[in-house]
Amino acid sequence: MVTAEQVGPASFGTSPTRWSTRGWLGAGTAGFLTLLAVLIALGGWALGHSQAVNTELIDRRSPALIASIRLEGAFLNQETGIRGYGLTGNPVFLEPYTEGTAQERTALDQLRPLLDGDQRAADQLDEVLDRANAWREQYVRPVLDAPPGTTVALAEERAGTGKAAFDGLRASMRAGQEHLSVARADGRADLDVARTVRTWTFAAIITTVLAMTALVFVGLRRGVTRPLGSLSGQVRAVAGGDFGRPITAHGPADLRRLALDVESMRERLARELASSDRARSDLHEQAQELRRSNEELEQFAYVASHDLQEPLRKVASFCQLLQRRYAPELDARANQYIDFAVDGATRMQTLIEDLLSFSRVGRLHNQWQDIALEAVWRQVTAGHSVAIEETSAEISTGPLPTVAGDGTQLTMLFQNLLSNALKFRAPGRTPAIGLTAERDGDRWRFTFTDNGIGIEASFAERVFVIFQRLHTRDAYPGNGIGLAMCKKIVDFHGGAIALDPSHTGGARFTFTLPAAAAADGADSGPAVAGPGGAREPGAAAAGS
Repeated sequence: MVTAEQVGPASFGTSPTRWSTRGWLGAGTAGFLTLLAVLIALGGWALGHSQAVNTELIDRRSPALIASIRLEGAFLNQETGIRGYGLTGNPVFLEPYTEGTAQERTALDQLRPLLDGDQRAADQLDEVLDRANAWREQYVRPVLDAPPGTTVALAEERAGTGKAAFDGLRASMRAGQEHLSVARADGRADLDVARTVRTWTFAAIITTVLAMTALVFVGLRRGVTRPLGSLSGQVRAVAGGDFGRPITAHGPADLRRLALDVESMRERLARELASSDRARSDLHEQAQELRRSNEELEQFAYVASHDLQEPLRKVASFCQLLQRRYAPELDARANQYIDFAVDGATRMQTLIEDLLSFSRVGRLHNQWQDIALEAVWRQVTAGHSVAIEETSAEISTGPLPTVAGDGTQLTMLFQNLLSNALKFRAPGRTPAIGLTAERDGDRWRFTFTDNGIGIEASFAERVFVIFQRLHTRDAYPGNGIGLAMCKKIVDFHGGAIALDPSHTGGARFTFTLPAAAAADGADSGPAVAGPGGAREPGAAAAGS
């Protein structure tokens, strides 16, 4: 049971400006994506730089050195050819010179574009070409232009000049190649550095991504998953019945708000449960008090009926004794007065017995069990056989089912209906009485019809009120309790009874009783009517 002291405010965090889960996830995602973008850019730069250095080395510096070496080879071929021609004067020896000239043009076409951006190498190439032109002007061209027969002599004459010019050319070539070799070595060193930077950059990217992933996992676990799991566990505990357990929460603001809402719901449920417990306790006490009151009323009814009937019997007995003993001395009026007294006492006794029977409906019953109404109806008609024979009543019934209820009270129900039909028969008309039953869900619906004097529609409710009579006692004897008792018996069984106002030529009553399958067969008494009029065995109707 939850007491008022157990219902209290929950304990929540102290910071009112905590971010929500969406805020944390948004900020974390934005930070992670920003860092990832920076790392991707850095990795792209490292990869691009490495590729650029590699391209510079492979596509420019190494080919430039190779082209420079080929250019030197072209000059050597030219020097070999012109020197052989100068020594022999034979034009056949000019073939290496011709090939060297073509090789020179090819090498220059390859070398010049490769030296773009390297001004020193370009200047050195210009110096090489200037020395090559000087060598040609000082030695090659004069030898080639010499008249036949003078070539050898001229070549010997200019041999020293030509050698000096070509040595200068070779020195310039070596200087340029040395510069290109240094540049290629620098390119290799730059490539090694770029590869190292690229390797470390990607290692840093992978490490950072792993670290960020771990950080996000830990952050989600500590900031979202763990508080959410704690809140879920507390909610399950409350759902399991621990309504006195306060809901506490930490973490993002939306989880705290959710916990606050759940805590408010828990407090409300706890208050409602405490109120329900108090109401249940009060109801139990009232039920106990009502049970005691019913027992006292039952005892009082029994004692009252006995104590009231005893004087009435004496009044009737002594009046009858007085009439028999002093009959010769009494005139007609005195005898009439004595008859009035005896009749009044007798009717008072009958009324007391009827009231006692009416008050016992719902409190005293034999057993709540399956009742075969075929047998009940045979018993009732047998009990009214004299009246049926005297009135020549025609009684027709359809198949009657087995219902769950109290056999004694159901017998009283059909006795009252049948006796009313026989009592309120139409003058000059043979009574025709019919009883049918049809299944209606978990109930049986009964229709009881007669062709008597009938009941006006305006009295459809009034006829079920105790002591309500529609005719004088002289016309139709009775106490006005029969239909009221029928209604009380049907209500006790969880059904309903009503007069059909649309029926003419007599009266038609419809009422419902629970089917046998709906009863548990235990002697647990009638059921308390719930929503829709359904009853469950076990709660006896109280009061008369």
